[in-house]
Amino acid sequence: MDQHFRAFSFVDRITAMTPKNIAGAYAIPERISAFPASLVAEAVGQLAAWSAMASTNFQRRPVAGLAAKIELLDSVRPGQLLELSADLQSVDDEAIAYGGVAHAQGKPIIRLHDCVGHMVLVTDFDDPQALRDRFSLLCGPGADAGGFPGTPLLTLEPQNGETAGPTGQQLRAAFRVPSSAPFFADHFPRRAVFPGSLLMHMNLELAAALACQIPTPTPNALWRLASVSDVKLRTFIEPGEQLECESRLSERSDHHAIVAVETR
Repeated sequence: MDQHFRAFSFVDRITAMTPKNIAGAYAIPERISAFPASLVAEAVGQLAAWSAMASTNFQRRPVAGLAAKIELLDSVRPGQLLELSADLQSVDDEAIAYGGVAHAQGKPIIRLHDCVGHMVLVTDFDDPQALRDRFSLLCGPGADAGGFPGTPLLTLEPQNGETAGPTGQQLRAAFRVPSSAPFFADHFPRRAVFPGSLLMHMNLELAAALACQIPTPTPNALWRLASVSDVKLRTFIEPGEQLECESRLSERSDHHAIVAVETR
């Protein structure tokens, strides 16, 4: 089966659109095991991307670049409906600036602030007519739900010994991007790129692993991931790339800890 618009597409319907706002929905498939926060953020970004592509008659499309802040407000379960909204601050041939929010059952799940996506030629990544047809479907009856097969198995290999860093202060891990995977057929058909949201997912996992080593102010307290700030994706990640990931404790008080994460 063709995986285009199935393996890594998270907008089923566009319910409203103006030059400054777009709203839509995505039904999380019931059969998958989980739908992580990074993919909720991806869904909001994809909704904004549909508006940006339509504004250029599908000549240009945005790719992930910068996010000032992403608030992680709640979690979602398979089977839930995501209600998506994006506010377009500006769109031109060079970049899109937007913010957005996702709700499930009336509760905010994730909120994006001051995001910027760089615009690139659609023809380098996808078929413009296929995108136009998909957009018409989303704005009309909507797409069939349930295409996403679930988050792929992404295994970070911890770095042991001296390279691991001091306990509670630093963690390092390695990851090799798969040479092939179903999501590459959707991200993107003409140029396979490892999704930035999957990189974000892995980095959050590494940050959470470091948080488990950081002492808490009371014995029964737990650290909870609350937000991600100053996200910067500097280059495309190609299939087969070897990545080195590092999380590092930058600041800690009785009420919060700041962990810096970098991938090379």
